[in-house]
Amino acid sequence: MIDHIGLNVPDLDAAKKYYDAIMPSLGMEEFFVTTEEFSYQPVGGKPGTHIFFYAAPSPNEYVRKHVGLQHLAFRARTREQVDAAHATAVRLGSDVLFPPQLFPKYHANYHASFWFDPHGFLLEIVCHKPAT
Repeated sequence: MIDHIGLNVPDLDAAKKYYDAIMPSLGMEEFFVTTEEFSYQPVGGKPGTHIFFYAAPSPNEYVRKHVGLQHLAFRARTREQVDAAHATAVRLGSDVLFPPQLFPKYHANYHASFWFDPHGFLLEIVCHKPAT
């Protein structure tokens, strides 16, 4: 299990605004905030990966196909949570790569949505359970 992930962003305030809006639909809540960083944890402090955001020491544009973070995936409890996170991403004006759908090339129940945050990070939410 991964304990935490740290991401450098070019605009900490813009990232905070975006992630404060999207994280509840991804099953995450604020962990702590300082003037130099902010972070999220699984809702209710349950075990799982924490995500920390920092101001990039040298501002430049993130390119997901270069060496470094390729994408960040969140696990959904239900397919409805995938749909709700997608709706929030759309409401926030995110560039959607794939709306909620099955990706049978991964496995028969891989139901996911992919979109980009304002800094170019590719985000995913996936449910591995069959439809109910």
